[in-house]
Amino acid sequence: MWQRYTLYMMHLLMWPTLFISVSLTSIIWLTQALRFIDFIINRGLSIWDFTYLTMLLVPSLLLLILPISLFVAVIFTYNKLSADSELVVFKAAGLSPLQLARPAIIIALIVTACCYGLSMHLMPLTKRQFKDTQMFLRDNYTSVLLQEEVFNSPVDGLTVFVRHRDEDGTLHGVLVHDNRIREAATTMMAEQAQLVQTPNGPRFYLTKGMRQERRDGRVSWLNFDSYNLDISLYTEQAAERTRGPEEMYMGELLSSDVQDDALHRKYLAEAHQRLTWPMYALGLALLACSVMLRGEFNRRGQWKRVATVSVAAIGFVVTGLGLTNLVVQMPLLTPLLYVAISLLIVSSLIALMGDWRRSVQPTLPEAMTS
Repeated sequence: MWQRYTLYMMHLLMWPTLFISVSLTSIIWLTQALRFIDFIINRGLSIWDFTYLTMLLVPSLLLLILPISLFVAVIFTYNKLSADSELVVFKAAGLSPLQLARPAIIIALIVTACCYGLSMHLMPLTKRQFKDTQMFLRDNYTSVLLQEEVFNSPVDGLTVFVRHRDEDGTLHGVLVHDNRIREAATTMMAEQAQLVQTPNGPRFYLTKGMRQERRDGRVSWLNFDSYNLDISLYTEQAAERTRGPEEMYMGELLSSDVQDDALHRKYLAEAHQRLTWPMYALGLALLACSVMLRGEFNRRGQWKRVATVSVAAIGFVVTGLGLTNLVVQMPLLTPLLYVAISLLIVSSLIALMGDWRRSVQPTLPEAMTS
Protein backbone atom coordinates (compact mmCIF):
# COMPACT_ATOMS: atom_id res chain seq x y z
CA MET A 1 0.00 0.00 0.00
CA TRP A 2 2.79 2.40 0.87
CA GLN A 3 4.11 2.23 -2.67
CA ARG A 4 0.75 3.23 -4.12
CA TYR A 5 0.11 6.23 -1.89
CA THR A 6 3.79 7.27 -2.12
CA LEU A 7 3.75 7.27 -5.92
CA TYR A 8 0.37 9.02 -5.92
CA MET A 9 1.58 11.84 -3.68
CA MET A 10 4.94 12.09 -5.44
CA HIS A 11 3.03 12.62 -8.68
CA LEU A 12 1.00 15.37 -7.02
CA LEU A 13 4.15 17.04 -5.71
CA MET A 14 6.23 16.77 -8.85
CA TRP A 15 4.10 18.80 -11.24
CA PRO A 16 3.60 21.87 -8.99
CA THR A 17 7.33 21.88 -8.28
CA LEU A 18 8.15 21.87 -11.99
CA PHE A 19 5.49 24.44 -12.81
CA ILE A 20 6.55 26.86 -10.06
CA SER A 21 10.24 26.43 -10.89
CA VAL A 22 9.71 27.08 -14.60
CA SER A 23 7.40 30.02 -13.92
CA LEU A 24 9.67 31.76 -11.42
CA THR A 25 12.78 31.09 -13.49
CA SER A 26 11.09 32.45 -16.61
CA ILE A 27 9.95 35.61 -14.84
CA ILE A 28 13.35 36.35 -13.32
CA TRP A 29 15.13 35.40 -16.55
CA LEU A 30 12.88 37.78 -18.47
CA THR A 31 13.71 40.66 -16.14
CA GLN A 32 17.41 39.96 -16.64
CA ALA A 33 17.06 39.51 -20.40
CA LEU A 34 15.26 42.83 -20.83
CA ARG A 35 18.56 44.57 -20.14
CA PHE A 36 19.88 43.18 -23.44
CA ILE A 37 16.83 43.92 -25.64
CA ASP A 38 18.13 47.36 -26.58
CA PHE A 39 21.40 45.77 -27.68
CA ILE A 40 19.49 43.68 -30.23
CA ILE A 41 17.26 46.47 -31.52
CA ASN A 42 19.76 49.30 -31.72
CA ARG A 43 23.26 47.96 -31.10
CA GLY A 44 23.67 45.06 -33.48
CA LEU A 45 23.81 42.10 -31.09
CA SER A 46 22.54 38.96 -32.83
CA ILE A 47 19.60 36.90 -31.57
CA TRP A 48 21.91 33.91 -31.09
CA ASP A 49 24.35 35.90 -28.94
CA PHE A 50 21.45 37.31 -26.94
CA THR A 51 19.88 33.87 -26.35
CA TYR A 52 23.17 32.19 -25.51
CA LEU A 53 24.25 34.93 -23.13
CA THR A 54 20.96 35.09 -21.22
CA MET A 55 20.48 31.31 -21.03
CA LEU A 56 23.78 31.09 -19.18
CA LEU A 57 21.99 32.79 -16.28
CA VAL A 58 19.46 29.96 -15.88
CA PRO A 59 21.51 27.50 -13.73
CA SER A 60 22.23 30.11 -11.06
CA LEU A 61 18.55 31.08 -11.04
CA LEU A 62 17.46 27.46 -10.72
CA LEU A 63 19.83 26.88 -7.82
CA LEU A 64 18.14 29.68 -5.91
CA ILE A 65 14.58 28.88 -6.97
CA LEU A 66 14.32 25.07 -6.69
CA PRO A 67 14.24 24.82 -2.85
CA ILE A 68 11.66 27.61 -2.67
CA SER A 69 9.56 26.06 -5.45
CA LEU A 70 9.51 22.72 -3.67
CA PHE A 71 8.48 24.40 -0.42
CA VAL A 72 5.53 26.13 -2.11
CA ALA A 73 4.58 22.90 -3.91
CA VAL A 74 4.54 20.95 -0.63
CA ILE A 75 2.27 23.52 1.02
CA PHE A 76 -0.05 23.60 -1.99
CA THR A 77 -0.26 19.82 -2.33
CA TYR A 78 -0.85 18.97 1.34
CA ASN A 79 -3.32 21.82 1.73
CA LYS A 80 -5.26 20.49 -1.27
CA LEU A 81 -5.18 16.94 0.12
CA SER A 82 -6.50 18.25 3.42
CA ALA A 83 -9.26 20.27 1.76
CA ASP A 84 -10.33 17.17 -0.21
CA SER A 85 -10.29 15.12 3.02
CA GLU A 86 -7.71 12.74 1.56
CA LEU A 87 -5.35 13.29 4.48
CA VAL A 88 -8.14 12.27 6.86
CA VAL A 89 -8.52 9.00 4.98
CA PHE A 90 -4.77 8.35 5.02
CA LYS A 91 -4.58 9.03 8.76
CA ALA A 92 -7.59 6.83 9.39
CA ALA A 93 -5.77 4.06 7.52
CA GLY A 94 -2.99 4.25 10.12
CA LEU A 95 -0.43 6.41 8.31
CA SER A 96 1.62 8.65 10.59
CA PRO A 97 2.65 12.20 9.67
CA LEU A 98 6.17 10.96 9.01
CA GLN A 99 4.84 8.34 6.60
CA LEU A 100 2.68 10.96 4.89
CA ALA A 101 5.74 13.17 4.57
CA ARG A 102 7.75 10.40 2.90
CA PRO A 103 6.77 11.39 -0.70
CA ALA A 104 7.84 14.97 -0.01
CA ILE A 105 11.11 13.75 1.50
CA ILE A 106 11.86 11.64 -1.58
CA ILE A 107 11.16 14.57 -3.92
CA ALA A 108 13.24 16.82 -1.65
CA LEU A 109 16.20 14.44 -1.81
CA ILE A 110 15.99 14.45 -5.62
CA VAL A 111 15.83 18.26 -5.69
CA THR A 112 18.76 18.44 -3.23
CA ALA A 113 20.85 16.22 -5.51
CA CYS A 114 19.96 18.44 -8.49
CA CYS A 115 20.94 21.55 -6.51
CA TYR A 116 24.30 20.01 -5.61
CA GLY A 117 24.88 19.26 -9.28
CA LEU A 118 24.09 22.88 -10.12
CA SER A 119 26.21 24.37 -7.33
CA MET A 120 29.23 22.10 -7.77
CA HIS A 121 29.52 22.01 -11.55
CA LEU A 122 26.90 23.63 -13.75
CA MET A 123 26.64 27.04 -12.06
CA PRO A 124 30.41 27.81 -12.00
CA LEU A 125 30.69 26.50 -15.56
CA THR A 126 27.92 28.75 -16.92
CA LYS A 127 29.04 31.73 -14.84
CA ARG A 128 32.51 31.36 -16.29
CA GLN A 129 31.09 31.08 -19.80
CA PHE A 130 28.90 34.13 -19.17
CA LYS A 131 31.82 36.30 -18.09
CA ASP A 132 34.02 35.06 -20.94
CA THR A 133 31.25 35.60 -23.49
CA GLN A 134 30.55 39.05 -22.09
CA MET A 135 34.23 39.91 -22.43
CA PHE A 136 34.32 38.50 -25.96
CA LEU A 137 31.30 40.57 -27.00
CA ARG A 138 32.90 43.67 -25.55
CA ASP A 139 36.05 42.95 -27.52
CA ASN A 140 34.34 42.13 -30.81
CA TYR A 141 31.15 44.18 -30.55
CA THR A 142 32.27 47.25 -28.67
CA SER A 143 29.68 49.30 -30.53
CA VAL A 144 27.06 47.42 -28.50
CA LEU A 145 28.16 49.39 -25.45
CA LEU A 146 28.08 52.83 -27.07
CA GLN A 147 24.70 54.38 -26.38
CA GLU A 148 23.56 57.62 -27.93
CA GLU A 149 23.77 60.84 -25.90
CA VAL A 150 25.42 59.02 -23.01
CA PHE A 151 29.00 59.24 -21.74
CA ASN A 152 30.14 55.63 -22.23
CA SER A 153 33.23 54.01 -20.72
CA PRO A 154 33.90 50.86 -22.79
CA VAL A 155 37.47 50.73 -21.43
CA ASP A 156 38.86 52.00 -18.13
CA GLY A 157 40.28 55.44 -18.80
CA LEU A 158 38.37 55.89 -22.08
CA THR A 159 35.15 57.95 -22.29
CA VAL A 160 33.10 58.16 -25.49
CA PHE A 161 30.10 60.37 -26.26
CA VAL A 162 28.01 59.77 -29.39
CA ARG A 163 25.31 62.22 -30.45
CA HIS A 164 23.69 60.04 -33.12
CA ARG A 165 24.11 56.67 -34.80
CA ASP A 166 23.04 55.72 -38.34
CA GLU A 167 21.56 52.35 -39.24
CA ASP A 168 24.84 51.35 -40.92
CA GLY A 169 26.75 51.98 -37.68
CA THR A 170 28.22 55.37 -38.56
CA LEU A 171 28.58 57.59 -35.50
CA HIS A 172 27.98 61.35 -35.61
CA GLY A 173 29.06 64.03 -33.18
CA VAL A 174 31.73 61.97 -31.41
CA LEU A 175 33.80 63.05 -28.42
CA VAL A 176 36.54 60.75 -27.10
CA HIS A 177 38.56 61.39 -23.95
CA ASP A 178 41.52 59.02 -23.63
CA ASN A 179 43.03 59.07 -20.15
CA ARG A 180 44.62 55.61 -20.20
CA ILE A 181 48.04 57.30 -20.15
CA ARG A 182 47.59 59.91 -17.45
CA GLU A 183 50.74 61.81 -18.38
CA ALA A 184 49.34 62.40 -21.87
CA ALA A 185 45.57 62.80 -21.60
CA THR A 186 43.97 63.26 -25.02
CA THR A 187 40.60 64.64 -26.09
CA MET A 188 39.28 64.19 -29.64
CA MET A 189 36.19 65.54 -31.34
CA ALA A 190 35.04 64.38 -34.75
CA GLU A 191 32.07 64.89 -37.03
CA GLN A 192 31.91 61.19 -37.85
CA ALA A 193 33.43 57.94 -36.68
CA GLN A 194 33.20 54.23 -37.38
CA LEU A 195 34.10 51.32 -35.15
CA VAL A 196 35.97 48.69 -37.17
CA GLN A 197 37.16 45.26 -36.07
CA THR A 198 40.76 44.46 -37.00
CA PRO A 199 42.99 41.44 -36.26
CA ASN A 200 44.46 43.52 -33.43
CA GLY A 201 41.08 44.38 -31.92
CA PRO A 202 38.51 47.19 -32.30
CA ARG A 203 39.60 50.61 -33.55
CA PHE A 204 37.93 53.98 -33.98
CA TYR A 205 38.29 55.65 -37.38
CA LEU A 206 37.56 59.34 -36.77
CA THR A 207 37.02 61.79 -39.64
CA LYS A 208 36.99 65.59 -39.78
CA GLY A 209 37.92 66.44 -36.25
CA MET A 210 40.36 67.91 -33.78
CA ARG A 211 42.79 66.31 -31.34
CA GLN A 212 43.88 68.00 -28.11
CA GLU A 213 46.72 66.57 -25.98
CA ARG A 214 48.00 67.76 -22.64
CA ARG A 215 51.59 66.74 -21.81
CA ASP A 216 54.00 68.28 -19.27
CA GLY A 217 51.60 71.14 -18.59
CA ARG A 218 51.39 72.07 -22.28
CA VAL A 219 48.38 71.70 -24.55
CA SER A 220 48.81 70.89 -28.24
CA TRP A 221 46.14 71.00 -30.94
CA LEU A 222 45.84 69.02 -34.15
CA ASN A 223 43.16 69.25 -36.82
CA PHE A 224 42.77 66.05 -38.84
CA ASP A 225 40.76 64.68 -41.72
CA SER A 226 41.11 61.07 -40.46
CA TYR A 227 42.49 59.57 -37.28
CA ASN A 228 42.93 55.97 -36.13
CA LEU A 229 42.35 55.33 -32.39
CA ASP A 230 43.27 51.94 -30.90
CA ILE A 231 40.89 50.73 -28.16
CA SER A 232 41.88 47.06 -28.23
CA LEU A 233 42.56 46.62 -24.53
CA TYR A 234 39.90 43.97 -23.93
CA THR A 235 42.09 41.13 -25.17
CA GLU A 236 44.74 41.99 -22.61
CA GLN A 237 42.14 42.37 -19.87
CA ALA A 238 40.52 39.03 -20.73
CA ALA A 239 43.85 37.23 -20.47
CA GLU A 240 44.52 38.80 -17.07
CA ARG A 241 40.96 38.64 -15.76
CA THR A 242 40.67 37.22 -12.26
CA ARG A 243 37.76 34.85 -11.96
CA GLY A 244 35.18 35.68 -9.32
CA PRO A 245 34.15 33.23 -6.59
CA GLU A 246 30.95 32.30 -8.42
CA GLU A 247 33.02 31.18 -11.44
CA MET A 248 35.27 28.81 -9.51
CA TYR A 249 34.76 25.13 -8.79
CA MET A 250 34.80 23.79 -5.25
CA GLY A 251 38.38 22.54 -5.52
CA GLU A 252 39.54 25.96 -6.66
CA LEU A 253 37.67 27.71 -3.85
CA LEU A 254 39.03 25.48 -1.11
CA SER A 255 42.59 25.24 -2.41
CA SER A 256 42.98 28.88 -3.38
CA ASP A 257 46.26 30.33 -2.10
CA VAL A 258 45.55 34.00 -2.81
CA GLN A 259 47.46 36.49 -0.71
CA ASP A 260 44.51 38.83 -0.27
CA ASP A 261 42.87 37.77 2.99
CA ALA A 262 39.52 39.41 2.15
CA LEU A 263 39.36 37.59 -1.18
CA HIS A 264 40.28 34.31 0.51
CA ARG A 265 37.39 34.76 2.96
CA LYS A 266 35.01 35.35 0.04
CA TYR A 267 36.18 32.11 -1.57
CA LEU A 268 35.56 30.14 1.63
CA ALA A 269 32.16 31.76 2.18
CA GLU A 270 31.15 30.87 -1.39
CA ALA A 271 32.27 27.26 -0.87
CA HIS A 272 30.29 26.87 2.36
CA GLN A 273 27.21 28.45 0.81
CA ARG A 274 27.32 25.94 -2.04
CA LEU A 275 27.50 23.12 0.50
CA THR A 276 24.63 24.35 2.67
CA TRP A 277 22.11 25.98 0.32
CA PRO A 278 21.05 22.76 -1.52
CA MET A 279 20.18 21.24 1.87
CA TYR A 280 17.46 23.88 2.25
CA ALA A 281 15.41 21.92 -0.30
CA LEU A 282 15.14 19.09 2.22
CA GLY A 283 14.88 21.39 5.23
CA LEU A 284 12.09 23.58 3.83
CA ALA A 285 10.13 20.56 2.62
CA LEU A 286 10.34 18.97 6.07
CA LEU A 287 9.33 22.26 7.68
CA ALA A 288 6.25 22.48 5.47
CA CYS A 289 5.29 18.89 6.25
CA SER A 290 5.81 19.30 9.99
CA VAL A 291 3.34 22.19 10.10
CA MET A 292 0.80 21.05 7.50
CA LEU A 293 0.50 17.50 8.89
CA ARG A 294 0.25 18.39 12.57
CA GLY A 295 -2.90 18.91 14.58
CA GLU A 296 -6.50 18.08 13.88
CA PHE A 297 -8.38 18.48 10.63
CA ASN A 298 -10.05 21.87 10.27
CA ARG A 299 -12.85 22.26 7.73
CA ARG A 300 -12.49 26.04 7.76
CA GLY A 301 -9.10 25.78 6.08
CA GLN A 302 -5.47 25.88 7.08
CA TRP A 303 -4.56 29.46 6.33
CA LYS A 304 -3.08 29.91 9.81
CA ARG A 305 -0.74 26.97 9.25
CA VAL A 306 0.19 28.26 5.79
CA ALA A 307 0.96 31.71 7.22
CA THR A 308 2.95 30.22 10.11
CA VAL A 309 5.10 27.96 7.97
CA SER A 310 5.68 30.73 5.42
CA VAL A 311 6.96 33.13 8.09
CA ALA A 312 9.15 30.39 9.57
CA ALA A 313 10.61 29.52 6.16
CA ILE A 314 11.38 33.16 5.39
CA GLY A 315 13.11 33.44 8.76
CA PHE A 316 15.31 30.39 8.12
CA VAL A 317 16.22 31.48 4.58
CA VAL A 318 17.03 35.05 5.61
CA THR A 319 19.10 33.73 8.51
CA GLY A 320 21.05 31.42 6.21
CA LEU A 321 21.75 34.11 3.64
CA GLY A 322 22.61 36.63 6.35
CA LEU A 323 25.08 34.22 7.94
CA THR A 324 26.76 33.77 4.57
CA ASN A 325 27.42 37.50 4.39
CA LEU A 326 28.65 37.55 7.99
CA VAL A 327 31.02 34.67 7.35
CA VAL A 328 32.90 36.85 4.86
CA GLN A 329 33.69 39.28 7.66
CA MET A 330 33.91 36.78 10.54
CA PRO A 331 35.02 33.30 9.41
CA LEU A 332 34.59 31.99 12.97
CA LEU A 333 30.81 32.04 12.35
CA THR A 334 31.11 29.44 9.57
CA PRO A 335 29.84 26.53 11.74
CA LEU A 336 26.58 28.45 12.23
CA LEU A 337 25.76 27.88 8.56
CA TYR A 338 25.64 24.15 9.20
CA VAL A 339 23.97 24.56 12.60
CA ALA A 340 21.12 26.56 11.05
CA ILE A 341 20.28 24.01 8.35
CA SER A 342 20.79 21.08 10.74
CA LEU A 343 18.44 22.71 13.25
CA LEU A 344 15.83 23.14 10.53
CA ILE A 345 16.01 19.50 9.42
CA VAL A 346 16.24 17.90 12.87
CA SER A 347 13.53 20.03 14.47
CA SER A 348 11.15 19.31 11.59
CA LEU A 349 11.78 15.56 11.86
CA ILE A 350 11.24 15.64 15.62
CA ALA A 351 7.98 17.53 15.11
CA LEU A 352 6.77 14.92 12.61
CA MET A 353 7.68 11.99 14.84
CA GLY A 354 6.43 13.66 18.01
CA ASP A 355 3.08 14.47 16.46
CA TRP A 356 2.62 10.83 15.47
CA ARG A 357 3.33 9.59 18.98
CA ARG A 358 0.79 12.00 20.47
CA SER A 359 -1.99 11.57 17.94
CA VAL A 360 -1.56 8.16 16.36
CA GLN A 361 -4.84 7.15 14.71
CA PRO A 362 -6.37 3.66 14.74
CA THR A 363 -6.29 1.72 11.51
CA LEU A 364 -9.34 1.83 9.29
CA PRO A 365 -10.55 -1.74 10.15
CA GLU A 366 -10.22 -1.00 13.87
CA ALA A 367 -12.17 2.23 13.48
CA MET A 368 -14.95 0.41 11.67
CA THR A 369 -15.27 -2.38 14.26
CA SER A 370 -15.19 -0.10 17.32
